[in-house]
Amino acid sequence: METQTQAKSQEKPTGTIRMTGAEAVVRSLLNEGTEILFGYPGGAIMPVYDALYSFQKELHHVLARHEQGALHAAQGYARVTGRVGVAIVTSGPGATNAVTGIADAMMDSTPLVVISGQVGSALLGSDAFQETDVVGVTQPITKWNFQVKKAEDIPYAIARAFYIARSGRPGPVLIDITKDAQFASFDYQYEPVRYIRSYRPTPKVDHEQIKAAARLINFARKPLALVGQGVILGNAEQELLDFLKKSGVPAAWTLLGLSAMPSDHPQNVGMLGMHGNYGPNIKTNEADLIIAIGMRFDDRVTGDLKNYATNAKVVHLEIDEAEINKNVHADVPVLGDVKQTLPLLTETISQGDHSAWMDEFRACDRIEYDRIIREELAPSKKGMTMGEVIHKASKAFNDDAIMVTDVGQHQMMASRYFRFKQTRSVVTSGGLGTMGFGLPAAMGAKLGAPQRQVCLFVGDGGFQMTIQELGTIFQSKIPVKIVLLNNNFLGMVRQWQELFFDSRYASTELINPDFQTIAKGYHIETVKVTEREDLDQAIAKMVAHEGAFLLEVVVEKEGNVFPMVPAGASVSDIRLE
Repeated sequence: METQTQAKSQEKPTGTIRMTGAEAVVRSLLNEGTEILFGYPGGAIMPVYDALYSFQKELHHVLARHEQGALHAAQGYARVTGRVGVAIVTSGPGATNAVTGIADAMMDSTPLVVISGQVGSALLGSDAFQETDVVGVTQPITKWNFQVKKAEDIPYAIARAFYIARSGRPGPVLIDITKDAQFASFDYQYEPVRYIRSYRPTPKVDHEQIKAAARLINFARKPLALVGQGVILGNAEQELLDFLKKSGVPAAWTLLGLSAMPSDHPQNVGMLGMHGNYGPNIKTNEADLIIAIGMRFDDRVTGDLKNYATNAKVVHLEIDEAEINKNVHADVPVLGDVKQTLPLLTETISQGDHSAWMDEFRACDRIEYDRIIREELAPSKKGMTMGEVIHKASKAFNDDAIMVTDVGQHQMMASRYFRFKQTRSVVTSGGLGTMGFGLPAAMGAKLGAPQRQVCLFVGDGGFQMTIQELGTIFQSKIPVKIVLLNNNFLGMVRQWQELFFDSRYASTELINPDFQTIAKGYHIETVKVTEREDLDQAIAKMVAHEGAFLLEVVVEKEGNVFPMVPAGASVSDIRLE
């Protein structure tokens, strides 16, 4: 008697191929150009894993240690490649463990296709073993989701999923496939989806709005461009540089917009937001025109909306119509893909010179350097700071590595003090702020960009949330560089407790394990630094090492991240101490 795997493919006279639904899943992924996927097997997805066994040369599967890790790894892969990340999980707890990664991808516009196994269709709704209504659970946090109950629906469902995930404003899509659909056989054909009726991912450009935006730009005395991740997602980095060159406008980037232009670009005035640079925050309320390019006016950027950009008209270049006027009123909304709209705008505007306005930002830079940066990068105190470690690591990588972060103080410090030469050099959790994101995301980033160095900055709190992924790094031989900034605290929460809760450190101090022993248990090279004089040599050793490396640095226990816009305050109320 033939097994499912042995009998899965039989040529038919019509040119179709007879196969199981499980093999159809694998072949559909290959037809979409998938080369790598991340996942964790279980009962309801076992037929697909059985089919994967026959395609190990064509499709590399990375076995995570937890489904959340698989999702974050797929995110890291997608962020550095611009391709759709793929994750595969089983039903019930496998699917619910994936929810955090799906929500994170939705908030940060990361294209994912997530395939979950499901109990047999006859058992749906019966509270069967490991049954969860994952379609219902994920409906608010996916661009689209769909449950497949018939094998013949698999090719179209997957083709549709890839099209929706990657088109327009990207995002995650989930396909839930019942076990009987995976076992059933049908005549397989695959056709990529390039159009879905009533789904228009890229709005038609309104040329009158381009002209209106150009008029505002031409007459603005103090314009400020806010550069978001939409530039990177739209592959519009060169178009941005062309616009900046002709307009002469100062440009600030959001957290997810980091690396959309080089750090040393002469018009780059730094990072916006709660822990961004002094200049772009304080000058937002002095600008007479805000040009928002592929950003969504997140609350961590705007602060108090009633006191945001109080003197400015707003031009908003955006692909997602739902973001227009959602948080900040747009005097001129320019809908469309920025790769199309930016060149049209550049062509229409006059040559600009805002050197006097730029000088005001540089004066702010000097204030920030004198008040904050000098002491952070070359501290006079005994304890090492996060900023000096990050700055030294960036230099050791020639300012050209992919920076991955977890979430917390180190994330803000890395965003401030790591520098970039090329695009797609940042992988961090923005909208959801997911602790535990960093380690698995770094794995996916390295697998997506094997030719580049990948450096993860992680705190001792977030590291322990997904520390089991060291096992994936060991088994899959993923040469990521991990910088663990250990302050024995949940640092960002502790900072808020110090500033706003009279230093009542409620449940934020950590008694940590011996991270060196844990790394050695996974056969990962590791060094711990407690004294400043040992730091340079340890960083050099990490950079030179060919495999994975954990550099643990004990930093000052109660260091704070400044500048800071307090929650709910105006960007004009940014604190330097």
